[in-house]
Parts: sequence; C-alpha cells; structure tokens
Amino acid sequence: MSPKPRSKEAEAERESLQVAEAARQKDWRQHSFMRELFLGNFRLELIHPFPATDEERPEFTEFCEKFKAFLSEHVDPVEIDETGEYPSAVVQGLTELGAFGMKIPTEYGGLGFSQSEYSKVMEIVGGYDANVTALLSAHQSIGVPQPLKMFGTPEQKQKYLPRCAAGAISAFALTETAVGSDPARLTTIAELTPEGDAYIINGEKLWCTNGTLAELLVVMARDEKKKISAFVVETAWPGVKVEHRSYFMGLKALANGVISLTNVRVPRENLIGKVGQGLKIALHTLNAGRLSLPANAVGGVRRALEVCREWSNERVQWGFPIGKHEAIGHKLADMAATTFAMGSLSTLASEMADRDGYDIRLEAAAAKEWNTVKGWLLVDDAMQIRGGRGYETDRSLAARGDKPTGIERMMRDFRINTIFEGSSEIMHLFMAREALDRHLRVSGALIDPKSGTGAKLAALPKIVGFYAWWYPSRWLGWGRWPRYGEFGRLAGHLRFVERSCRKLARQVFHGMLVHGPKLQRKQAFLFRIVDVANELLAMSATISQTQRMLGKRDAHAGDALQLADLFCRGARRRVKACFRALWRNDDTFKYGAGSAVLKGRHTWLEAGMVPVASWKPETTPSDKEEPVGTEAS
Repeated sequence: MSPKPRSKEAEAERESLQVAEAARQKDWRQHSFMRELFLGNFRLELIHPFPATDEERPEFTEFCEKFKAFLSEHVDPVEIDETGEYPSAVVQGLTELGAFGMKIPTEYGGLGFSQSEYSKVMEIVGGYDANVTALLSAHQSIGVPQPLKMFGTPEQKQKYLPRCAAGAISAFALTETAVGSDPARLTTIAELTPEGDAYIINGEKLWCTNGTLAELLVVMARDEKKKISAFVVETAWPGVKVEHRSYFMGLKALANGVISLTNVRVPRENLIGKVGQGLKIALHTLNAGRLSLPANAVGGVRRALEVCREWSNERVQWGFPIGKHEAIGHKLADMAATTFAMGSLSTLASEMADRDGYDIRLEAAAAKEWNTVKGWLLVDDAMQIRGGRGYETDRSLAARGDKPTGIERMMRDFRINTIFEGSSEIMHLFMAREALDRHLRVSGALIDPKSGTGAKLAALPKIVGFYAWWYPSRWLGWGRWPRYGEFGRLAGHLRFVERSCRKLARQVFHGMLVHGPKLQRKQAFLFRIVDVANELLAMSATISQTQRMLGKRDAHAGDALQLADLFCRGARRRVKACFRALWRNDDTFKYGAGSAVLKGRHTWLEAGMVPVASWKPETTPSDKEEPVGTEAS
C-alpha cells in the first residue's frame, strides 16, 4: 500500500488539484470519440467515414511547393545544428513566405490555413529540420496567435495578429523553476495599479521556447488572490530581460531561455480573456496547439523509414541485403505499419479540430502522447538499423565519402517531443482524469473523503439508478461476426475494438470499487487504462483511413490494407497485455522498492564512484554569434 502523505504534502497536493480542477473545461457539449470509448461506447460514426479532405486548395498547394523549395535550397539542417543559430536569411525567408502567419486569418494578414493544412506543413518541415519546426510551431501553436484567436478582443487581434503574421516572433511563458506542470506554485505576480489602467508584473519564466527571439510573449501570472491570468507582453518594454539562453541535447538552435520580468507595466487592455482565466486559456490553447507535435513526429518517422529502406537494400551482410534478414525485415515492417497508423491518427485529430461538433481535448492529447512515444521507438530502431553510421554525425560521414542521413541528429532532436507541451506522464494523468469524469459526477460524493455521511446517503439513489443500467450494459453487446462485415479483412479488428472498449469501461469501474479515492494515486493502473484507449483510437483511425482509401480505389489502398492489418495485430497484443497487467502486476512491490531508494537504503549501489566536480563557466564564450533578435530583447 502507498504510504499516506504527510499533512504538508497532502495540503500541497490538494491545492494543486483544486487549481487544476478549476481550470478544467468541465462541459462536454460536443462529441468526443475517446470519451465515449472510456464509457464503453464505440461510436464509430464519429470517425467513419474518415473525415479527410480529398482536394487541396490551390493557394495551399502553391504555398507547400514554395515552402519545400525554400527548405531544400536555403535551409541547411547540419549548419543550423552545428552553429546553434537560425540564420537571419532563413528567418527572413520564412517571413516572406508567410510561414509565421499560417494559422492567422487572412483579414489580419495571415494565410488562413486550417488546422489540417497547418499539420500537413508541420509534417513537411518535421521530416526536414526539427529546429525550424520548433521555431514555427511555438510561435503559432502556443504563442500569441492561438490564444488571441480564441479569447482575444477585436482590438487585441487588430493590434497583434498582423504583427505576428508579418514575422514578429512570439512565445509562451508559463513554466517557472519550481512550477513545471503544477500551476498552484506559480510565483510570477501581476498587481493592478491604483489607477486600474495597468498591471505590474514581476517574476521569472524558464524554458520559454522562442523567448530569446520573441517580440511578443503570452505571460501567465497570478494576483494576490492566486487567480492566474494571461497577458500579452512586448519584450521591448522596460523590465523584460533575457537572463539566460538555454542549450540542449538536441534542437541546438532552439531559442529557449530564462526571461525575467521586473516591474513590467502591462496595459490593462493586454489582459487576455478575463481575470483568473489564465490556466483555462492555456489549456484551450494547448488542445489545438499540441496537434503540431503528432504531425511533426509523422514527418520525422517518414524520413527515418526512407533512410532505413534505402540502407537495408544497400548494405549486404552474409551474402544478402540486411533487409532480407528476418531481424531487420521485422523492424522495417513495424516501422511502416506504425508510420501509417501515426499518420492516420494525426490526420484524424487535425480534421476533427477543423469541424464543428467535436471536443478534441482527449484526441489531441492522445495523438500527441501516442505519436511521440511511438515515433521515438521508431527513431531508435532507425539508429539500430543504420548501426555505426547512424551514430556518426553527418559532417563526419560526408568527410570520409559516406552518405549523410541525419539519424544521429534526428535522435537528439526527436527525444524532446515526448516532453514538449505536456510530457507523456502529464498527458496520461490528464486523460485519466477525463476518463473518470462521468463516474466522479455520478459517485464523487461517495468516494470523496471530505463528504459527510449525509452527503453520501443523499447520493446513493442517483448512484444506484445510474449503475443499475450502465454496468450490465457494458457486458451486453454484439462484438462478433457478422458485425462490421463491410470492413472485410479488417472487420475482426473493429470487433475487437468494440469488445475492448466495453471491457475498458468495466475496468475503470472496477478500479474505482477496489481503490476508492486512492485511485487518483494509482498512476500505474490509470496509465494502463489510458494506454488501452490510445491503442483503440489508433486502431480505429487506421482502419477508417484504410477503408477510405479502398473506397476511393486509391493506388496504394492494397498496401495500406496490409499495413493496417499488421498494425492492428500488434495493437491487439498490446491491449491484452495492458488488461492483464491491471490486476496482475508488481505495482505495490515496486513502490516499496522505490521508497527504499528514496530513503537512501540502496546507496551502496552508488559507492566507489568518482565524484562529479561542480562546474561553473568562467566566462561567456565571446566567439559565439548572438541569436537573431537577442539584442532587441
């Protein structure tokens, strides 16, 4: 059993949960395929026929061709990686293309792309250079354009969106040294002036992507009542300072750093939305903003697949190309099948974001988490297939006459995707909370330790009335032949999804019965529940996409059918393994061992090592070119 937290820890946890709960979007006024999955309802009609646009708009096609040509002719990923800077010519070229205004409406000088069109561009650049992807994505997925489009006043939009479309780079400033994903500990303060015409902001923000280049920031700050609000802050204003530029394992040009705000005077009209809506604005922004990451991941793994396919035909071992050896052939098959599934899921989520009638908070989180985790595994496989040449840098390969492929750089650049815009663990917790939402609405009073006996008794009729119908119906249903027969070879996989979603709902309910209010701390259990739902979503998206291709008589439909079948076979095994592990696991034993490590009982494993010396830079390197725009900050 997990030990009870000490009172201070319990109070801090309670406060953090209250802040997060207050910021949640509580209403489900629109359809959500994944929410229905968690409730045991397989609503195939929400995603099938696959909601994809068959024809591209001419202006979008023209942009894509120009964008590809620009990347090929003017963007050198190796140079950007080695110098750790965005060349001014690259930033200027992107500006002239209108790339900083892709999602900004045309009336404000942008290109007015839909989420689906924008995601396609992210796939293109994601397969070419991750540094440029980060620059463009942070600016318009979570920077100033997105929250202003959703919550800004007409005056704010007119003032700032044209600037953003014209290349004024923006950034998102939420994280602080001690905050991370816990907004209850936010320390940046916004105080209203006595005149009431402005706010004075003081604080420091960490890991502000694009922050060292930005002209505009979205800053989250709290007032004396701990209400968190969002503000547009211009970096040219007095008191805004780049304190430090951060450097990372990958994304060497990432314009990320520590930004301090000292008595920064922000006009009251720069408040986004209402006082206290900051976290809600951030969460709404991230719902759509996260969709750039699964698209970027698709572009990356497509490049990795191309490299591995070519190498597996060229490289000969023991008389055969390595791709004809079973060990490598299996990796190539799984890479292709997973790449197709990732593309299907990214496309589905983006298309749903564009259409009225969908609540995509769960689909966006699932696409982000599933695609980035699966993508990282594929990049690791690409490194293994390429062997020593995968580990060697492009410059070194080229210098000795070998073909550079960028796998070493890709591995360094891709790893952050499972952390960006909500780590995989945070995505699991977010999705788990939404999975429990209906149950907490119905029976929350019964499992809430703060509820009195009277409240529990009063809730009983409602609880019995709901579960007397709901629970038996999760056992009833026909998930066997001939249902979904029109899907042919893939029908059996759809029947598996239907049966599994009902089982998933039952397991959530069983978890509540067994663990009660402690369920929120049973993260291993909850994570497996989410993993099952993610796999079922990926299977559904892949099958629907394949059926669409078959219906259109797409030239690649037969190949897609093979890959979809292969992917679903593997997904079914993963789902079954997660279901088994819900109740047969070492979770309690592991927690005990982890607590022992935490208490220092196993420091003997660390004995005998050479101490790591503390390191401090004596001087700041003077021969390193300043990042573009730093002097303006």
